[in-house]
Amino acid sequence: MRIIGLDYGSKTVGCAISDPLGLTAQPLETIERKEENKLRRTLARIGEIIAEYGVERIVLGFPKNMNNTLGERAASTLAFQEQLERRTGLPVILWDERLTTVSAERVLQESGVRREHRKEYIDRIAAAMILQGYLDRLGMETEKEDGRQDRI
Repeated sequence: MRIIGLDYGSKTVGCAISDPLGLTAQPLETIERKEENKLRRTLARIGEIIAEYGVERIVLGFPKNMNNTLGERAASTLAFQEQLERRTGLPVILWDERLTTVSAERVLQESGVRREHRKEYIDRIAAAMILQGYLDRLGMETEKEDGRQDRI
């Protein structure tokens, strides 16, 4: 089962895709948005990716504040979630995305990507981190159900 991960922002949407077994997330692309309130092209491109990869589930980064409250970006993300569900007919799981952009920036910096080039990669790396967190949780739940949890 393929799963798409999305990092929804006011100007871009980072996209990542899982492998067919649902074990790893790979950065895919960054969708540029011309205007914050216009999502037609963004939703159309996400629909194309879903069809191309046979996606069955969407994981959407949910921007909570550090004190666990919800702000303006969270409200915008909830509206986007509704639009995605209506447009695709797929379940959209919200996933806490706190600090993913900071982590993505650090990964790119440590990888030697020059500052002026990081912008083109950061959103898709953040989407992969969101998706990988979800996939790891799924894997842990499966292990618990199967009674295969390793003891350290």
